Amino acid sequence: MRIGVFDSGVGGLTVLRALLHRIPAADYLYLGDTARLPYGAKSRDTVARYAASSAKFLVSEGAEYLVIACNTASALALDAIRDAVPVPVLGVVETGANAAEASSTTRDVLVIATAATVESHAYAAACAARQLRALEKACPLLVPLVEEGWIDHPVTAEVLRVYMSELLQQASEAALAPDTLVLGCTHYPLLRAQIERAVPPMLRVIDSAEVTAEQVAQTLNAGPPQPIRPRTRFFATDSVTKFRALGSRFLGQPIDGVDLVDLGG
Repeated sequence: MRIGVFDSGVGGLTVLRALLHRIPAADYLYLGDTARLPYGAKSRDTVARYAASSAKFLVSEGAEYLVIACNTASALALDAIRDAVPVPVLGVVETGANAAEASSTTRDVLVIATAATVESHAYAAACAARQLRALEKACPLLVPLVEEGWIDHPVTAEVLRVYMSELLQQASEAALAPDTLVLGCTHYPLLRAQIERAVPPMLRVIDSAEVTAEQVAQTLNAGPPQPIRPRTRFFATDSVTKFRALGSRFLGQPIDGVDLVDLGG
């Protein structure tokens, strides 16, 4: 199986990292549409056009299954992507909502994400379809902190403390009893340990990367991980040097080769 993984940048590499561990027998194609990010500042139609062209590119390179490891594209363009390509497509919003449904006993869920994802209310809608109540909160400072490499920095810990305190207060005011917190941005798995320290222990944290990899494995009937080194190709639409440097931090291993591709405007 050749699996294509798409994000507007490098955050989706946390999903690829989990996939490499969970399904090492597959081959992977990763595309970061770095020339056209951030998707969150674009209209729904523009995001759909960009995401569809990226999906078509991965399929043209041989992808037989697509993972949309971009919350904005999953929230705004999943139907457009599915209409554009002839292969199965899975988005991280639905995998997060599925995991929340399996995790929550109170049926009250918290979601932290970027402003664009929160404004789309995609997680709230996906949770509502599963009879869950979801309270979403935008945490715009977390992505730049992660990309700066401040994973264990005191500033990051303080920012998380403030965000989580505000979110829990909002949940209390809404008379919710949340027992699950969904990380609705693919940058956030790098902060999971910090986030778990900032919330009450009864709140189960759903790592979007891990649950996506597990749901792909279930869909493809993949067996337990084997000691196999998967083959992976990387593509970026801008600065391969920056992609390698920043992406290696997200992937947890060096990225040796990245192909520069032009997908147009």
